Amino acid sequence: MKRIEEQLRYFKYEGEPVRFRLGTIAMMALSVLLIIMATFTELKFKHWIIPMDLFSNWNFYFPDAGVNWSGFLKSVKYIPQVPIIFFILGILDRKYTLITILLYLVLGFAGYPIFAMGGGWKYIFQYGVGYLLSYIPAVFFSGTILNRNYKFPNVFKAVLAGVIIINLIGALVLLLSACLRHENWFMVKNLLYSMTFFKFFYDVVFSIIAVYLALILKQVLWIVLSKKERKKVSE
Repeated sequence: MKRIEEQLRYFKYEGEPVRFRLGTIAMMALSVLLIIMATFTELKFKHWIIPMDLFSNWNFYFPDAGVNWSGFLKSVKYIPQVPIIFFILGILDRKYTLITILLYLVLGFAGYPIFAMGGGWKYIFQYGVGYLLSYIPAVFFSGTILNRNYKFPNVFKAVLAGVIIINLIGALVLLLSACLRHENWFMVKNLLYSMTFFKFFYDVVFSIIAVYLALILKQVLWIVLSKKERKKVSE
């Protein structure tokens, strides 16, 4: 029975922590590539909404001829960088995800054009730099909350905390930079909407999905590595 239980354990992922090995290094390198790809990937999709001005602009949505269905559809252009961060967190756990993000930031500030608006040390003056730097505290706190507990309430809490941290720090840095430059408030308001308020709901939803996709991949990788380890032991 003990032998059977031991064999079955190799095919059951039980939330084991990520160990440092060659595969971990390779996964970290692939994760940096994933962040870069997400930075320059724009997802386009549509979904149904309840318009905020539905009652104040009733005739537009319900003209005499029927229903204006196009008014209930929202077209979205979305950059999936935040969900990719949580996907990596789900695979590599907190410590190795932090190292991965630090590597990504170091490469970008060193001059490689892997940020949305290029790269180099001068990128620190870009309006969106706060969102990039906020990945570090977001992953730290979200990873601490997650702690390989993939029950939905815990995943939701971890993702929500991380997305709030990203948007809060990003928005504060953006406002500080805009104030120092005496920028027009209309432009600042549009930047805040596009980089913070508009993305918040999508970041939370897609990041939760990303964590569970990471869990599936992690289970597959664990089974493959377990098979290899068993093969080495038998040889």
